[in-house]
Amino acid sequence: MAEPLTLPPVPEPPKGERLKNKVVLLTGAAQGIGEAIVATFASQQAKLIISDIQGEKVENVAAHWRDQGFDVQAIKADVSAQQDLHAMAKLAVEHHGRIDVLVNCAGVNVFRDPLEMTEEDWRRCFAIDLDGAWFGCKAVLPQMIEQGIGSIINIASTHSSHIIPGCFPYPVAKHGLLGLTRALGIEYAAKGIRVNAIAPGYIETQLNVDYWNGFADPQAERQRAFDLHPPRRIGQPMEVAMTAVFLASDEAPFINASCITIDGGRSVMYHD
Repeated sequence: MAEPLTLPPVPEPPKGERLKNKVVLLTGAAQGIGEAIVATFASQQAKLIISDIQGEKVENVAAHWRDQGFDVQAIKADVSAQQDLHAMAKLAVEHHGRIDVLVNCAGVNVFRDPLEMTEEDWRRCFAIDLDGAWFGCKAVLPQMIEQGIGSIINIASTHSSHIIPGCFPYPVAKHGLLGLTRALGIEYAAKGIRVNAIAPGYIETQLNVDYWNGFADPQAERQRAFDLHPPRRIGQPMEVAMTAVFLASDEAPFINASCITIDGGRSVMYHD
């Protein structure tokens, strides 16, 4: 029996002041890319309010960074429930008086055969991957409009622009998320608000490690994923998080209604 794979050690995020005193709301913060965003944003001196449907887990993430002296608060939130996102925004305004950044990171993979998929699967995919992002935007936009400035970052996917067989209906929702990003970016640009997306490709998260471990030879399956990419590796959550830092910072004032792809170049190649 082959040895199961584990996640590689997480590197220490670079410390700095690129987000100093910026008030950031982040959904889907309990693990994976969301947890990496917490680490990088805290290390860049942001004031964070993070959420996840896994309440205890997200509180543990927040406590870890508070113990190191960073300003991180956690709240349990289901992004498919509008009231949870409004409560999150209200908490930010009550504690900090403003909202500078929203990162919509919460998401779920729903891969089904189109004709065998249940209505529940369809609704769940859209409720979290598309409605959840819209509800987050709707919760923060009034405050950002009042301030005259704000940055919204939607964690999309390479599925937002490419179709891979066997992944329905996930790319339908992610295409919608890219449309939401562009539409809101144009709608509110004159009010000082930027709305952008990041489209990660294959990222080495626990979810993918668990997937590889479902094969007889996990290492071979991992290597197969690596070989699909020009750098012969896949992405790390911290690489997505550092791009989010850039979009959240004052370094990207003229980037709006755009999407940055992070996939090592795979999506520009012809591949099966």
